[in-house]
Amino acid sequence: MSATILIIALAYAQVALALAGVLLGLRILWGPRAQDRVLALDALYVAIMLLLLVTGMRLGTAFFFEAATVIAIMGFVTSVALAKFLSRGEVIE
Repeated sequence: MSATILIIALAYAQVALALAGVLLGLRILWGPRAQDRVLALDALYVAIMLLLLVTGMRLGTAFFFEAATVIAIMGFVTSVALAKFLSRGEVIE
């Protein structure tokens, strides 16, 4: 019984995170300001990372966890670079 509930919960989480990704992609395309687009990009990489983690839990493979780690690291570096660009206007001094 508990395995069935876990499978249903993971499937629901996958659908919810995929929908969040689509909506965040639309915000990136139609965001009125650059700050809105950067915030949507930050939330998008978190949603994709969580989607990979949920998929890894559902399939029981470690590959998705490693991919989520790489996305988390790249997302952090991207967030720092974009924040620096928006505040100062340049990334490299």
